[in-house]
Amino acid sequence: MTTTLPAALRAPFSAGGASAIDAQLASKLLAIALEAGGDYADLYFEFRVSADYALEEEQIRTLGRGVTLGLGVRVLKGDATGYAYCENLVWEKMAHAAKTAGQIAAGGGGKPVDISTLSSIATPSFYAVPMPSLVVPTVDKLALLRAADKAARAFDSRIVKVEASFAESIKEILLFTSDGRMATDVQPILRFGVRAVAEDNGKRQAGSGGGGGRYGMDYFEDASRDAAAHGREAARVAIAMLDARDAPAGDLPVVLGPGDSGILLHEAVGHGLEADFNRKETSNYSGQIGKNVASPLCTVVDDGTIVSSRGAINVDDEGYAGQHNTLIKDGVLVGYMHDRMSAKHYGIKPTGNGRRESFRAMPLPRMTNTSLLGGQDNPDDIIKSVKRGIYAKRFSGGQVNISNGDFLFSLTESYLIEDGKLTAPLKGVNLIGNGPEVLRRVDMLGSDFQLSDGIWTCGKDGQSVPVNVGTPTVRISSITVGGTQA
Repeated sequence: MTTTLPAALRAPFSAGGASAIDAQLASKLLAIALEAGGDYADLYFEFRVSADYALEEEQIRTLGRGVTLGLGVRVLKGDATGYAYCENLVWEKMAHAAKTAGQIAAGGGGKPVDISTLSSIATPSFYAVPMPSLVVPTVDKLALLRAADKAARAFDSRIVKVEASFAESIKEILLFTSDGRMATDVQPILRFGVRAVAEDNGKRQAGSGGGGGRYGMDYFEDASRDAAAHGREAARVAIAMLDARDAPAGDLPVVLGPGDSGILLHEAVGHGLEADFNRKETSNYSGQIGKNVASPLCTVVDDGTIVSSRGAINVDDEGYAGQHNTLIKDGVLVGYMHDRMSAKHYGIKPTGNGRRESFRAMPLPRMTNTSLLGGQDNPDDIIKSVKRGIYAKRFSGGQVNISNGDFLFSLTESYLIEDGKLTAPLKGVNLIGNGPEVLRRVDMLGSDFQLSDGIWTCGKDGQSVPVNVGTPTVRISSITVGGTQA
């Protein structure tokens, strides 16, 4: 089963439409793209309908809807890449984009390669949505925002400000490649967010809640993640942080909570496992395949096949099906995440990680759903094992140096661990360390693996794509904690 769309949301290039793009037209465009002597070309057609809504101070502040349509043409010649796009799918514009990309890559040198006969590739279905949220009346989505606002304010009288937002889109893509692949996909996604501010005796703290993924309105049918639940969670964090004390500083044991803590893995380790960095030898993991790079407890995967997850992909933006890829197995580096270019360099098959923000951008090796898999330890025992340390539950921004794995992360919700128990909430907590070194210091791994509830977006080279992260409870023997108390 796949996501079905009403006519109003279907791409104009879909089969049967007056402006349909078929294999015959695509072959002509590919031939134009390669006439300057390129080795390979692909066409990426995209149609996206999106909408966003925001409630602030119990008033609707944002109510918008947008449509984007375009074609991106890529041509490869050896290690050179030519790229061009157009936002109007008339023949002249598309042919000009194809010719331009070919000239950039090949510059008129070489004999054109033959175009293979185009045939559709079979793709899986990881996010079949019976009713896309975009077809649901706006009034129903505004009701969700108001329900979140009401629940957050009712949680505690010290909640003085609430903001709620809802973003949704449907993206339809159509791909053709000069080596004969043709693929199409319909990609729904939504994200719901709530931010609450608490104030008491001159102290002011904020908390957030939210989630989403590749769902329709069925996402909100689960009571644990409906609009009101997200509102209460935002309020809970804000109220808890009112009593936060200054963070300790120094090298301390750190326990990562399940789920959202996977963002540390994503940033500090995951990017270094993207194959373009390793092909260029700018990653700390370059040349490390087959070597121990983490504790033997650690198995890290990137999995584009998790049903309805924010990072799931039926097909990547180069026409390869989403895959489950093991990157680190029992502490040993066993693979990278590849797009077509890096896979060719390493002499292997692409891993379904060629992703792009839109038709305006070239694909790059990108993560999908990146996780540290669960272990055997009881999560309660992990906390009990710590005499004095930090429990990290929620992360905000971070900075990472891909070349060596050094990172700095800020925590938005964390607690002091004293004598095996969570005690005071903390503020101003920063974790400073090195990604590969942190993985080597994992000495307990919980059995409570959790996937984050669909809130993350990853940036790379100016492009943003939806991703997800996951982790169990993890004990790291020591991380440098930047705080205010020695």
